[in-house]
Amino acid sequence: MTGQTDQPIAVERWGLHEITLTGPSSGNPFLDVELTATFQHRNRQVTVDGFYDGEGTYRIRFSPDEEGRWTFRTASSAAELDGQTGELSVTPPGPDNHGPVRVAGPRTFRYADGTRHESFGTTCYHWTHTGDRAHEEETLASLAASPFNKVRMCLLPTGGMRPPRLAFVGDEPGQLDKTRFDPAFFAHFEERVLDLQRLGIEADLILLHPYDKGEWGVDNMTPEEDRRFIRYVVARLGAFRNVWWSMANEFDFNTAKTMADWDELLQYLQRIDPYRRLASIHNGTAMYVHATLYDFSKPWTTHQSIQHWDGRLAEEWCQRHPKPVVIDEIGYEGDIERRWGNLSGLELTRRFWYTMAGGGHAGHGECFVDSKPAWISAGGRLVGESPARIAFLRSVMAEGPADWIAARDEGYRLDYLGERRYAHHDLDLSDHEHTVDLIDTWEMTVTRLSGRYRGRCRIPLPDRTDLAVRVRRAR
Repeated sequence: MTGQTDQPIAVERWGLHEITLTGPSSGNPFLDVELTATFQHRNRQVTVDGFYDGEGTYRIRFSPDEEGRWTFRTASSAAELDGQTGELSVTPPGPDNHGPVRVAGPRTFRYADGTRHESFGTTCYHWTHTGDRAHEEETLASLAASPFNKVRMCLLPTGGMRPPRLAFVGDEPGQLDKTRFDPAFFAHFEERVLDLQRLGIEADLILLHPYDKGEWGVDNMTPEEDRRFIRYVVARLGAFRNVWWSMANEFDFNTAKTMADWDELLQYLQRIDPYRRLASIHNGTAMYVHATLYDFSKPWTTHQSIQHWDGRLAEEWCQRHPKPVVIDEIGYEGDIERRWGNLSGLELTRRFWYTMAGGGHAGHGECFVDSKPAWISAGGRLVGESPARIAFLRSVMAEGPADWIAARDEGYRLDYLGERRYAHHDLDLSDHEHTVDLIDTWEMTVTRLSGRYRGRCRIPLPDRTDLAVRVRRAR
């Protein structure tokens, strides 16, 4: 696009509009050229950053959140990019476009159009870094057939990796030019994020991490380099409606940064993200010994992203800070030597149920010795026993209220009994009539008990583990 457009450009609400401009290519445009666009709807203005995409091409991406007429005007330090104008006609969203996920209450998420969303995540850190398109297609096919609606994934490499392209220019450890970004890397990464969007899957993008050990030089960048990287990523990817931000994975393993540094980066992200996408930060620590959680009372986090093995703590964490709890790393199904990666499918299923029954959300992963690479590292094919059981759990949750904890006062209960083997389960119900379902969480069956229940009542249980009792007020 150059100059002023003659006709309004149609774009759906929460869709993506891209402005393409031609400008200077000499010097270092990543540093030398500033570019923004201000979009206006009635008396409301939204200013977004543009970005350099190589070979003299500049782009500005915008996702409108209201229908109707929008106008825009660019501003730039380069004369040929400055003062470009245009008009958008924002139409209703398409049938599969529910908008971005937002926090809806102290425990819950919803899409922008009001559709409910429970987070059933999985981890595939570097599935976009292999250079193997067939492997990426296999990962997408596995995700399409899975219950997972969020994927945790990294932008930066770890030590020992040799991906075909990196976010920064350069291909030798210690020799990256952190003043220049690789447009081809980002173009490929964006296509995979859009693939996830087409599948209805959120992309939880991990911006920083502590795993490079100084090899590539991306885990100990300067504050200026951190901010420049984050700003470029937000300019390129912030308009994608399925994006979440994770400032760092296992932030407390990074010895190059202090808590004050993480606070400043999260505040910076909040300032520059015009859409205020969901944003959090993920703790490390020896989770079986203790857990140094981030202070989620800080207003620049939208939800609690936690690593811990005990899903029964979800309700306590939510009471401490009234923000949704997502235990993104609760342990992985697998058979490797590390304790966090040798859970049985049964054990991971139990942890999901404990978390969800307590009002939280949980994340999955797989790391089997015979799967090369491991699912958590690069995706591929799911082979564990837990995904089918997690799909069953998701169906159970979908049949209940959006806030299943608050609904306890309205006659709904979901009590998970886990590995315990009880002869009976006692309930203290209101005087209204209730139905009771016995759920076998491993065999994936639901059995309606005969009769109606009210007041104090005792529910006999079969002699087996992994049961849940669901109570619903009769209508």
